[in-house]
Amino acid sequence: MRRTPLSAGLFGVALTVVSLLPGVVSAAQPEALPVVTVIVDNAKVIRLPEKTQTVVVGNPFIAEVTPQKNGVLILTGKSFGSTNLIALDSAGALIAETMIRVEASREATITVQRGMDRESLSCTPNCQPSAQLGDAAKYFDPTSGQADKRRALASSGGGVGATSQGPGAGGGGGAGMGAITSP
Repeated sequence: MRRTPLSAGLFGVALTVVSLLPGVVSAAQPEALPVVTVIVDNAKVIRLPEKTQTVVVGNPFIAEVTPQKNGVLILTGKSFGSTNLIALDSAGALIAETMIRVEASREATITVQRGMDRESLSCTPNCQPSAQLGDAAKYFDPTSGQADKRRALASSGGGVGATSQGPGAGGGGGAGMGAITSP
């Protein structure tokens, strides 16, 4: 489990966007936890309940949280699966708990299955290789390697021997884009 302590500025915020339920679940009849769904490699903004000081993610390999100002939490899907998110007050008492479900994108992605080998294509609008969790290594490794090299070129300003690719070159449009925050 990974605990993320929150700064004092995160106090005094309303309930979460997804209705994190306050209170402790009854042992006699367990209640279903609310579910937040996020797409792998995407982020979602969540508001924390009032008096939240610590946030715990059951499995940080599935989802990652980044505390922001004013009780806002950025939830990022890292890998397919489910985990829980717990909000604790300054005394360590449970304020809220929710389930996090990280799923694959269903839009504009085509999966080609050849026996045991899988390859993913992003069709937005033309189909191009798109490394996805679960793809066969012989497709995933070269595709993700090309994406890594492209990001490195874009960050370094093109590097030695790079050629211009016209407007929007190196701007990305998929995995690896940095977060944009406003003050």
